[in-house]
Amino acid sequence: MASSIVGGGNKYRDYLSDGELKNTKWRNGPPSYDVVDKLFEQERTNVWAEGSVEEKVQRLLKTWEMEIVHKADPNELKTMDPNKFTISVNGRKGLTPAESAKLGGSYNIFLQTSLPENVRLYNPDDETFESSQNLFRSIFLRGFAIEILHVYSGPPGIVYKFRHWGYMDAPFKGHAPTGQLVELFGIGTFELDKESNKIIKAEMFFDRGELLGGLVKGESNVASTCPFMK
Repeated sequence: MASSIVGGGNKYRDYLSDGELKNTKWRNGPPSYDVVDKLFEQERTNVWAEGSVEEKVQRLLKTWEMEIVHKADPNELKTMDPNKFTISVNGRKGLTPAESAKLGGSYNIFLQTSLPENVRLYNPDDETFESSQNLFRSIFLRGFAIEILHVYSGPPGIVYKFRHWGYMDAPFKGHAPTGQLVELFGIGTFELDKESNKIIKAEMFFDRGELLGGLVKGESNVASTCPFMK
């Protein structure tokens, strides 16, 4: 797993030292985690001891998430091997980095659905990487934090339970903000290459409705075509 930073950087993520912030090719400039780390520290379920398997897996998860969202050059990804890596969500076909990019990455990967388009609360087919990031960042002004709740098995085959949470502070697709907690729980796996110790396979299992359902509780100014929302 990724090792702790030496010489400064983020408390919960690797590869964010001053030199790496300056020399890495970022999508939209170096990321800042001050806001979301404050939410994480205030509301996390556990404070894992440094060096524990839970702390190491949590650091790996947060670092991996940082890299896939913010790094522009696949060759600069350090938590995973871009030539071997695949990601699968809820049992779907594993996607390579190139296939993930075609879908718009990040939220568009995690919110894939087979529902008919007229009942989709969020339609990945209509969103780009930029539009999806802008949408969810605008909703979760205090950040969208993630934590490890339990580690069932350690490397090279890691299985863990996670919690992802934030507060709806802005509208979502015509639904008024509620200011309420929105959270989802899930199971994730990482398979690490035994030689490089980098992630070569990631899987996540969760109910996307836990997230989206929490974003449509506010009053809507858009006529719904979904029979379940009428």
